[in-house]
Amino acid sequence: MEALSKKVTTESTGLVEAAVLALDCAEPEALAEFYARLLGAEPPTERGTERLEITGRGGTRMAFRRDHGAAPNSWPRPDDSQQAHLELLVPREDMDAVERQVIALGGRPLDTKDNGGPHDTRLYSDPAGHTFSLRSG
Repeated sequence: MEALSKKVTTESTGLVEAAVLALDCAEPEALAEFYARLLGAEPPTERGTERLEITGRGGTRMAFRRDHGAAPNSWPRPDDSQQAHLELLVPREDMDAVERQVIALGGRPLDTKDNGGPHDTRLYSDPAGHTFSLRSG
């Protein structure tokens, strides 16, 4: 154990290879297709599996795990606590066009008014009810 902790404190590289955002949902095929189109990923060809994974053109990795009892998140929560959500970065000049595409793909607008500032943030839920935002940078 001492050797491991010494290695951890002396190395500047991470201990893990990559991170994958995993979402539980009732229909992983449909949700994987939604995010594959948003992220420019190849849609998964597998069907009927318990877990699907995609990698977007910018390297974003997401997985979708079948959970027949999955329930959508609520936003905002009554106690106003922060929930985990995905932030998708979009060029400011493309925000309105991307918003139209998100809605056409089945995303649901939650709070989408342009705040007029340099960093516009608009909130949506995906077809399974997970919250995500489009954010200009």
